[in-house]
Amino acid sequence: MLNQTTNVEKVTDVIQVMKAGVEFYQDAVEQVNDSFVKNTFVKMASKKEAAIQALQPLAVEEQGKTEDGTSIAVDSRKLYTKFATMFTSHEDYTYVKQLEEVEDKVLQVLDNALSEKQPVEAMTILTNIRGDAQLMHDEMKALQEKTKH
Repeated sequence: MLNQTTNVEKVTDVIQVMKAGVEFYQDAVEQVNDSFVKNTFVKMASKKEAAIQALQPLAVEEQGKTEDGTSIAVDSRKLYTKFATMFTSHEDYTYVKQLEEVEDKVLQVLDNALSEKQPVEAMTILTNIRGDAQLMHDEMKALQEKTKH
């Protein structure tokens, strides 16, 4: 007989980081100048919103309600970036660099959730989102290299 778990674990952590990431991308769109960078940020926020929607049913299984909080770590990075851009002429790069770090954090929390024993449906959803998150991370890493001065 298979020893399969029915408890969803750490999905709310993933949602919190992603929600904070969405807010950071949306704020960054208003701060950067390059239209390609702006469009990339809009796309990244949209993809994260879709992932959050896919994860919310798992949050309900985990905690009995949808997750509406955000990550303090990502919120702090957003605040730091606003402060740092006050002292640089390379605002676009500063935002890209910090948002690439957010993508690192997304991968980390997804890996943490995937390391837990999860129901099959949760593992499938998390694995698919992890693949998409890796692509977003790689795109932001490439954009970071492109915008570096």
